[in-house]
Formats: sequence, C-alpha cells, structure tokens
Amino acid sequence: METRASIAGHPLHPMLVVFPIGLFVFSFVADLIFLGTRNATWSDVAYYAMAGGILGGVAAAVPGALDLFSMPHSRVRSIGVIHMLINLAVVVLYAINFWVRSGPEPASAGPIWLSAVAVVLLAVSGWLGGEMVYVHGAGVNEAHAQTRARPSGAHAPSPRR
Repeated sequence: METRASIAGHPLHPMLVVFPIGLFVFSFVADLIFLGTRNATWSDVAYYAMAGGILGGVAAAVPGALDLFSMPHSRVRSIGVIHMLINLAVVVLYAINFWVRSGPEPASAGPIWLSAVAVVLLAVSGWLGGEMVYVHGAGVNEAHAQTRARPSGAHAPSPRR
C-alpha cells in the first residue's frame, strides 16, 4: 500500500509527525518541570512548544489525510480513521489548552491535566500508526521493499581480502 503523499517514494506523513509529537511531549515535560520548580520560564516554554505542536499537527494531518482517503476500504483504513480521530482530538485538546493559557490568569493545574490526557492519547495513536505500517504495510512500496529485503538471518557478504 504505497502512499500518495510522498517525495521520491518517501512518505511525507511520517517525516512530519515527529515535530508535533516531540513538541507536545516536550510541552508536557516543561509543564512538569514548572510544577516542580515554579519557574515561570518553563510555563512559557510549554506554551510555545504547544503552539509549535499545533502547527506541526495541522501540517502532518494534510499528507496523512491524503494517504488515508486514498486507501482502499479495509481493516487498515478502519485503523487509520481511528488514528486520525485520536490525532484530531489531541490537536483540539492542545488548542483548547493553548487558548486557556493565553488568558490573563496564571497557569493552573487544569491545562496540565489536559496535556497529560493528550499525551496518553498521542501514545495510543502512535501505537495505531505503527500497527498500520509495521503490521499491515501501509505507506510501504512493496515492490521496492521486497527487492531490498534479505531473508531472515542473512548477512551482507564479507569483503574479500
């Protein structure tokens, strides 16, 4: 099941998801550091990492949606729809979180709980994305993968001396 959104045969969605995943998780870590230290700088770091994660999530969603809607109806597409819905929920939770933190009130524990829930959902979604790729081969160019694969236990030939 080769991907539709790719450059030179390399799918765009997996290249882009690292940014929102990393920024969302880092935002949560910065929140935890803020809770432990009460240093307001960490609250600001969490806020700006969250903003980047939201933008990155939207950017990753476009090629992800192109891939999803070009898949034939199957078990993989069903997993993909759940994966997409969870990711949309994560971005919405972080958008609400960002909006709440944009107000004049200082950060409270409520938005940090939103981040915690979103990070757990992100882990579930990542599991489903891995299921699609590693179990069902979504986004994999099968002809290319088969010509490059080695039989189990086979090693590259040793250089001759």
